[in-house]
Amino acid sequence: MPIIKSAKKRVKVAHKASVRNSKTKRSLRTALKAFSSSPNSKSHASVNSQIDKAAKKGVIHKNKAARLKKRAAAKAKASGVKSSKTTTKKPVIKAKKPATKKK
Repeated sequence: MPIIKSAKKRVKVAHKASVRNSKTKRSLRTALKAFSSSPNSKSHASVNSQIDKAAKKGVIHKNKAARLKKRAAAKAKASGVKSSKTTTKKPVIKAKKPATKKK
């Protein structure tokens, strides 16, 4: 056991981080397994989300995240899953005419 106060804190912080990282890894693995067993658009979106979260938190490297997403997309395309991208058109706002002064 550490004696110095800062070392005690580091032990606590490291433990919290390891728990958080293991939860993130577990959810990522679960999403990957669910997608590999039955690829559909919902599981594809879920796996992309989990990969992004893991990369953002530093659990996996960004290049590994890109590689996993690329493989998932290829598998989804091969199985005929439609893209999960939702393209929404921006509403067109018409410019108002400037107000005219009354004489």
